[in-house]
Amino acid sequence: MSEQKINKKLFQDRKRTNILSNPEQRFISYLVPRIPDWITSDGLTAIGFLGSLIILGSFLLAEYVDRDLLLLAIPGFFIQWFGDSLDGRIAYYRNKSRKWYGFALDIVMDWVSTVFIGLGYVLYTVGDFKYLGFTLVALYGWAMIISQLRYRITDKYTIDAGLLGPTEIRVIICLVLLFEVIFKGSIDYSVLGICVILFFINVGDTLKLLAVGDAKDKEEKLAKQKAEQDTVDDIQA
Repeated sequence: MSEQKINKKLFQDRKRTNILSNPEQRFISYLVPRIPDWITSDGLTAIGFLGSLIILGSFLLAEYVDRDLLLLAIPGFFIQWFGDSLDGRIAYYRNKSRKWYGFALDIVMDWVSTVFIGLGYVLYTVGDFKYLGFTLVALYGWAMIISQLRYRITDKYTIDAGLLGPTEIRVIICLVLLFEVIFKGSIDYSVLGICVILFFINVGDTLKLLAVGDAKDKEEKLAKQKAEQDTVDDIQA
């Protein structure tokens, strides 16, 4: 697997900067040709959604049955990653990509999955820590908005915040859940820490986005002034 080459065609629509991008893309390049023909891109999206339901269910089972069942979320996150990561890639591999359909579906499902995770945490934890579930969802939503605005301004789509991307977030949350099974109550402080880190990442990314937007405004203004001047010169000539 370490010698598996990255199929660059599968990732031509986005730039990745996350820590795990290289091994992740190698693994995806390995998996895509081995997906049966009867599994469609939409089918993979449904598989990812199933993973989100498993994650939500693990929180409910942990609350009402046994805390150890929180570990079911770990395979749930893998199933979610599998469907979410391969649905668009399989479309590119089979030359059946639908840019805007896929983009819209991906964003909606990412948001639904995020809400499920936040809801699961709210149903699992107790006391004022429940507010962290809302905070986590709001901060991730903020990050998603930044991603869409960056795409609109630069026409370059990226889903990563520097070295962290959705895959790294999934790994971190899985570790948080594992620690919660071993040390009950640790999840609340872990989620608090994640919220603080996400807040500062979002603030930094927002400032960068505003700087890019300001630079593009100036560029477009200069281009407009040049076009107007060229028109005047043509008339005078």
